[in-house]
Parts: sequence; C-alpha cells; structure tokens
Amino acid sequence: MEIQFVASFSPIVPDPSVAKAFYQQRLGLSFEGEADDYVFTEQLGGVKHFGLWPLTEAAQALAAVLGVVLVWPTYEAGPARGVVHNAPAVIGPDGEVLGVYRKTHLFPAERQWATPGDDVLVVPTPLGRVGSVICFDGDFPELVRIEAGLGAEVVVRPSAFLRAADIWELTTRARAYDNHVYVVAPNAVGVDPGGFVYFGNSLVVGPTGEVLARGTSQPGWVSATIGLDPMATISPGSSVRQGFDHLAERNVGLYRRHRAVLEAEAASPFPAAPPPREGG
Repeated sequence: MEIQFVASFSPIVPDPSVAKAFYQQRLGLSFEGEADDYVFTEQLGGVKHFGLWPLTEAAQALAAVLGVVLVWPTYEAGPARGVVHNAPAVIGPDGEVLGVYRKTHLFPAERQWATPGDDVLVVPTPLGRVGSVICFDGDFPELVRIEAGLGAEVVVRPSAFLRAADIWELTTRARAYDNHVYVVAPNAVGVDPGGFVYFGNSLVVGPTGEVLARGTSQPGWVSATIGLDPMATISPGSSVRQGFDHLAERNVGLYRRHRAVLEAEAASPFPAAPPPREGG
C-alpha cells in the first residue's frame, strides 16, 4: 500500500477560509496519482460550537472522492463551555468518520486552553488497524504500546513540533521500533502567527525503525510503500532475519511485579525549567 501525507505551510491558520482554499488547491489540483492514506499536520485551527471544526466536512467529502483513508487533525469543542480537544479524525474512504482521538498528553503551553482526552484510539480501516497520537504524545512510550497491544499496525503522529529535529526523529523512530508498527509522522512547516518557525522533517518509519520517507522544511508531501514483509531482516540492508518480537517477548511478570511503580505519580530527579511557549 502507499501512504501519502501533507505538511502544511502554517500549523495554525487564523482564517478558516484561507485554510480551506489552500487545501482545496493542494489536494484538488496538486496531487497526481492515487494513494491509500493521507495524513496532515497538527493544528489547522478553528473550533465550532460543538463537535469537530467545520472544515472536517470538506475533508470527509475529499476522502470519499479520492477513496482514501484520511487522518484530519483539527479541534473538537466539547459539550461544556471551555472544553476544547486537540483531536484528529480518522476518515474512511466512504467519507465517514471512523473515530476521533483526543490528545492525552498536553504540552505545557496547551494546558491554558485545551482539555486532555482520556482514551486511546485504534480503528479498523480497509488498510489495516490505525491508531493515533499527537505531537507531544509521541514522547510517551506507554501510549503507543497500548495502541500496539490493541492491534494497531499503523500509528499516525500529526504534529506541530518545535523542540529539535533530533528529538523529533528519535521519538518517532523509537515508537515504531518499540512496538514494530509503522509510524506516519507529518510535522508542520512555516511560521505561525506567534512567530515560531516549524522545521518539518516529516517521517514515515517502518516496524524495524527504518526511515522509509523523509520530508523537508518546505510545504509538500512524501510517500512510502509499506507492507512488503517489513520484519524480514533485523536491520536495513542486513541478511540476518528478524528473530525477535518486542510485543511477544515482554517480561509481563516483571511488569506486574512493579505495577505500583508504573502507575504511581513520578517526576524527573532533575528540575524542569519554566515551560517554553511553543508547540509540543
């Protein structure tokens, strides 16, 4: 199967009409050929009174026209005033929303306005089982491990990531390798209204941690063909067959013995600096 995703020219678009025009132009005119899955970057902006941002309806129509599975990061307004989730929708090739993931680990700057979700998302699609995390979520191994345990084959990580390109690649590749899943991780490019510059470097990573495709710091998309015996060898270019499975070979007895430690409140022994005002 082939996966394609788009990196936005701006992670936060203040005018929905500008965003709509941009994506209509990009998706309606610029893409050639067909792909099975499209994934966008985090934070397109805008919230309606209740439910997903109105541009989601246009994304649903687009998915149906192209016959693709589309991961559409947006915002979701909750039923109570002041409840807003950072929430990508997984849209099926018939245009129906298959599921919505609400970001569970908020970056410090997000906590001023966003509400954390309380569950994971893994949904069946015609391409396989798809899970989702968002940006800062990818720093937490437990989250992707839960989704892999629920059968996720592809985990998407739409992001507006600012900290450093090496941390971005490290955490994305680690989550793929930890769980032997594909991770599709589009990251924003361009400058947001606050003046922060996003470096892009979008990634498609295979189950052995190999980078299958890499974006640049410019708007665009990258694609990768996946699913062709991804666990054939222990590392890219090696002739040695893959002989272990991180999920199957977990020492579950050890984890149960220390369950209280895993579930307890904890903090780094090194004091954290005041949180920066940037995306996570």
